[in-house]
Amino acid sequence: MIQETIPPADEEIEGIAADEDASWGDYPIDTVLIRNENRTVHDVLRRIEKGSFVMDPEFQRDFIWHDDKQSKLIESVLMRIPLPVFYLAENALGQMIVVDGLQRLSTFQRFLSNQLRLKLPDQKELNKKRFQDLSPKLQNRIEDCNLILYVIDAKVPAKALLDIFERVNSGVPLTRQQMRNCLYTGPATQFLRAEAKTPLFLEATGGSLKSETMRDRELINRFCAFQLLSLENYRGDMDLFLAQALQHMNDSPPKMLDQLSAQFRTSLKNNIHVFGKHAFRKHTNKEQPRSVFNASLWDVMTTGFARYPEHIVEARAGELLEAFYPLLDDGQFVEAITLGTNQVNRVAKRFAMVTDMLSEVLGD
Repeated sequence: MIQETIPPADEEIEGIAADEDASWGDYPIDTVLIRNENRTVHDVLRRIEKGSFVMDPEFQRDFIWHDDKQSKLIESVLMRIPLPVFYLAENALGQMIVVDGLQRLSTFQRFLSNQLRLKLPDQKELNKKRFQDLSPKLQNRIEDCNLILYVIDAKVPAKALLDIFERVNSGVPLTRQQMRNCLYTGPATQFLRAEAKTPLFLEATGGSLKSETMRDRELINRFCAFQLLSLENYRGDMDLFLAQALQHMNDSPPKMLDQLSAQFRTSLKNNIHVFGKHAFRKHTNKEQPRSVFNASLWDVMTTGFARYPEHIVEARAGELLEAFYPLLDDGQFVEAITLGTNQVNRVAKRFAMVTDMLSEVLGD
């Protein structure tokens, strides 16, 4: 199979469980439902035009195959070389999300719409030809090419879906947030994209969260989850928790998302007022060098400060610093934001300690 470009390695970040920690094997066999379908290129492209197939997930919005690779794919079809299977995931709306095969389907889409001119110098009959330039026989051969599709059923549990997605994708190795962005496309993912681009977010995070891997959107997703869903709903599965938040946001009215945006931006301003360049990083005085970004601090400080008006926090910034620094000298708190950070007891501990600290300074 033709391989795709690998994105750059992710940045150093603390207080967040690695994607590799996600386990596989705790799903009842009958819940992993995958069916196979055979469809022609013509049929698939027709469904793409109707919107039945989701072809433009934001994690892979830039078409990255060069013309020579695209040309080789078309050549393979014309030579009747069987293609690898395609994987799709069905969403709640009945749409098909392309899990593996987006580059190949995009190539067919480009060629059959005459946007691609073949680069096949060793094939004089095909070189520099567009689809419209081919003989009817060769045009039919492409349109009638049979594609084998494996469709992951919409009833598959969210965490299992992410694990399947990770296993079958043979192109760009995707982060979990990129998978979520694809599977929960809608108002929720639009919200994450918009908030990640604001100067306020870039200032608050020091521009240290890479957009290529959607680490920036993952952190915003975490804020939304802990802000919208009860902490009691968290059961130690961060993947599931973040997915539930995105689904909740997709099902919510625009007014709710507007309110969420206002709360988020208020929180970022409050964190900047109090911590400046050290926001969401371990530190015990303003003069020390800036440490790495800590996702667990982000969870508690964004949701914590979202409750308070900006003018109140700004007026008591000094008191808040004096109350915050002792937390970084408390072994229990440091452990809760550093080790096993997805464990229920660690999550509950850090939220309780920050909530008490803020209430002591700012009241309820």
